[in-house]
Amino acid sequence: MTRILIVDDHEVVRIGMAALLQRRAGFQVVGEAGTTQEAIAQATQCQPDVVIMDIRLPDGSGIEACREIRALNPNIRVVMLTSYADDEALFSSMMAGAEGYVLKMIGSDALVRAVETVARGEPLLDPSISRKLMNYLRLRQEERQREETLTEQEKRILALIAEGKTNKEIAQEVFLSEKTVRNHVSSILGKLGFTNRTQAAAYALRRQS
Repeated sequence: MTRILIVDDHEVVRIGMAALLQRRAGFQVVGEAGTTQEAIAQATQCQPDVVIMDIRLPDGSGIEACREIRALNPNIRVVMLTSYADDEALFSSMMAGAEGYVLKMIGSDALVRAVETVARGEPLLDPSISRKLMNYLRLRQEERQREETLTEQEKRILALIAEGKTNKEIAQEVFLSEKTVRNHVSSILGKLGFTNRTQAAAYALRRQS
């Protein structure tokens, strides 16, 4: 018997999904939740085999709930559920330990097959998603390698750029001349392969998240 926890902030969606899955032999819906906190609590209490997890929840991200649930019990499989395809959400879900990623428009038979697949411990990724994931990981590895070329001073200045500080403000904070800060900023952009400080700031913020 595959024990299933359904997490979605819309009660109608939970009821419909539960009714669908309960009709299938070998499936048992052991809990429902509408928030990340409820999801974590239900996963701890019910110990499901599979969690069907909505990405967008009222009190946070289902991705974070997935990460915490998997940390508490690595044997729990999580299928992320979303209304639209989003590469960043897909990659974040996989990095959080999700076994699969499906759209809410998925058909009933396809949803059943998805649950059966992850319950067997098999990843739910078609070839196109696998390629995207590999490309994403490759790009992140390249970013990390480029970041390793930054000096400690440049890393500090990059963090200040991410805070939205101007060269003048950065100069005052790190006790350097504004010209020296400009040189550091140019060096940072060159090493990271960016053309402007907005790209550098977005990169730094993404690394902090």
